[in-house]
Amino acid sequence: MSQKETTKDNGNGNDEERPRTTQAEKFKSSEETIKEKTKKILRKHDVGNKFSHLPLPKASVLIPIMIKDGELYLLLTVRSMELKFLPGDVCFPGGREEPSDRDEIETALREAEEEVGLHRDQVEVISRLPPMIITAGYLVTPVVAFVDETFQPHSNPAEVADVFMVPLSYFVEPEKHSCTSHKISEEILGLIHSFEYKDFQNNKSFKIWGVTARFALILAILALGKKPAFTVDMDVEDLIPSCERFLIKIYELRKSKL
Repeated sequence: MSQKETTKDNGNGNDEERPRTTQAEKFKSSEETIKEKTKKILRKHDVGNKFSHLPLPKASVLIPIMIKDGELYLLLTVRSMELKFLPGDVCFPGGREEPSDRDEIETALREAEEEVGLHRDQVEVISRLPPMIITAGYLVTPVVAFVDETFQPHSNPAEVADVFMVPLSYFVEPEKHSCTSHKISEEILGLIHSFEYKDFQNNKSFKIWGVTARFALILAILALGKKPAFTVDMDVEDLIPSCERFLIKIYELRKSKL
């Protein structure tokens, strides 16, 4: 059937035709509703540049969200085996701040374009989640964005070995998950999460762990409003403030050791 389907309205005795909503249009409308609802939640909890003043070397990652079959998905990459730092690990596109970067968002967008060919006109930045201080001492800020549904990754082989997608819901209801305790100090104990994801379509398995897993977990709890099916070291009822308190604890600990 070409164009829109039509139907006759005989309720008042005339045969005037009016458009009938197609299944595809209903599905598209549903996806837009999911997108708008998610954007509203994320913007409500945006931390902005609240922690940009911390005197630490900066890095950013872009957390790209796409909608597929009416469900939220995250786009992740596998680091090239040629890289010196964490070769072969799963991560979000990202990297260190450059002097020319205006802020954390600029860093995340630049790195995503360099790594997977994601142009800025294909991205709608929504919010920033609370950053984390990684072992190397960098303050890593996660920048959350919706990516155009037409985007096709074009990886830079010097940095990226693979690109894949995972349903956001997998990070609260995983098939394979494990975690280990990490003693940061006498007073601070953290959990390192690890998710095993099987991509049946491409017959590949991926291990998502560490900071990447934690960012994905925080986003899933926040955006989906679901409690994880496993123990976490954050207050899911007061999620963003609890993550901020954890960040400040780590920062104060590092500062005390200088």
